[in-house]
Amino acid sequence: MSQGTPGATAAPDEATDDGAASPASGLPSGSIDLKGDNDPYLGEVVVSDEEIQSRIADLGARITADYADRPPLLVGVLKGAFVFMSDLARSIALPVEFDFMAVASYGSSTRTSGVVRIVKDLDTDLTGRHVLLVEDIVDSGLTLAFLLRNLAARQPASLAVCALLVKDIEVSVPELAYVGFRIPRDFVVGYGLDVAERYRNLTCVRRYNGPESQP
Repeated sequence: MSQGTPGATAAPDEATDDGAASPASGLPSGSIDLKGDNDPYLGEVVVSDEEIQSRIADLGARITADYADRPPLLVGVLKGAFVFMSDLARSIALPVEFDFMAVASYGSSTRTSGVVRIVKDLDTDLTGRHVLLVEDIVDSGLTLAFLLRNLAARQPASLAVCALLVKDIEVSVPELAYVGFRIPRDFVVGYGLDVAERYRNLTCVRRYNGPESQP
């Protein structure tokens, strides 16, 4: 994960009811279309809701087969992965368990600070467990590399990654067992991904063209 980390927060002023921009975040306020069609800061759809749900069904079937004799502990990376993990878990026909951790790497902008820190740690002992790390998006690979080093030190029986989105950039990222979609390097929002805590509840993934939109 990188986009949509808990550090990417900017508390908005009280919302207006006329669809104007929120003074604190600079983003539109008021009622929204859950596909984002009426938002001037959103560009084209990168991954549609139909494509997401179809791919999740495929991933769930693969994970069910791969972990048939060793139900995994799903570790979700907050906040961005919570939507993906919820749908993914319901596509895995195994008695999976859940835990969550949160890391911060973005501060209050859409550009990485390069520094990763744990904001919320796991409650579960990973010793001897089959752990599947569920990520919303992999871009620079810095956050994922940090998480894998940290989790591997806890002596799980196995450790793999399932990422919904992987950006097409020229960096070396850890091996990913399960990938939903490879996308351009544009900054994207929706389906759990945010800017200043906005857009997480969109049903699709869209390019973000608003303030600080450079990847």
